[in-house]
Amino acid sequence: QVQLVESGGGLVQAGDSLRLSCAASGRTFSPYAMGWFRQAPGKEREFLAATKWNSQNTYYADSVKGRFAISRDNAKNTVYLQMNSLKPEYTAVYYCAAGRDGVDGYIATKDKYDYWGQGTQVTVAS
Repeated sequence: QVQLVESGGGLVQAGDSLRLSCAASGRTFSPYAMGWFRQAPGKEREFLAATKWNSQNTYYADSVKGRFAISRDNAKNTVYLQMNSLKPEYTAVYYCAAGRDGVDGYIATKDKYDYWGQGTQVTVAS
């Protein structure tokens, strides 16, 4: 069983930066890809960024391209999301997810991911 634990959320001011972390554990953790999503109250969970675990490929939603950066440390089984120039509309619960082979070709599709963390709240004050 794979467990994902996010951390790094909190209350920040508009324009600030924040780095989220997602630590994975499990007897054999070898996902095909890891992704970050967010869900604001009353809205659907939306894709933000993803990285394939064994390549340099990264993927971003147009809404965060150039503002967010995903990275990972395979030795630590940890994926990060660096978020810059935060806006109040970014207030949401941020989730990380891990996907096996089924996420190939559907890396922005939340339903293709197999494991999810509990989420971390990010609140951006204006």
